[in-house]
Amino acid sequence: MIKAVIFDMDGTMFDTERVKMQAWAKAGQELHCADAHEIYGQIMGFTYEYVEKAFKDAYGKDFPYEDFIKLGTKYFKGYLAENGVPVKAGLYTLLDYLKANGYKIAVATSTQRKTTLHHLKSTNTLPYFDAIVCGDMLEKSKPDPDIYLKAAAALQVPPTECMAVEDSLNGITSAYRAGMKTVMVPDMVKPNSELNKMLYACVKTLDEIIAIL
Repeated sequence: MIKAVIFDMDGTMFDTERVKMQAWAKAGQELHCADAHEIYGQIMGFTYEYVEKAFKDAYGKDFPYEDFIKLGTKYFKGYLAENGVPVKAGLYTLLDYLKANGYKIAVATSTQRKTTLHHLKSTNTLPYFDAIVCGDMLEKSKPDPDIYLKAAAALQVPPTECMAVEDSLNGITSAYRAGMKTVMVPDMVKPNSELNKMLYACVKTLDEIIAIL
């Protein structure tokens, strides 16, 4: 029986991964590495150190990774300041249902806490959550299970009674290793045979999860 639902944030609750890709593409063009955003898209959700190594493996040890991140972040924040954080379809409907029916709710995101709180506050979703676990609160990030185990512990619900909602291979792997039922809402990554083996369900929009609880 499912007693708690734990959400990934970027690409799952909010349509921010697409915005990030546009920001990184612009940053890459300025730094004369036009395909940098494609590399970034393949390793979204990994640790900062892993991403830095991937870029330097691709472009050489002199690649200005810090400049790339600063530029990309500037364009990303500029978009959000002008347009707000884009919310994925069905999020409010699902959160309202979960709250009304007594489910515990958490966020488990690789994003840093400061950014996470900004996104939740600006979309008026912060009051829905009983626990928030962020990437800078742990040593190991997804695909290790630590972040989901920490979220379940914070909710005081066994992992086997938690449903994890994700959009990426790393996230699904993390929740699956934690022993949770995994639901994918595809965003930048579409499910493949490797993913399907770990999935409890795959839905098009967040509100479709109501029918499988």
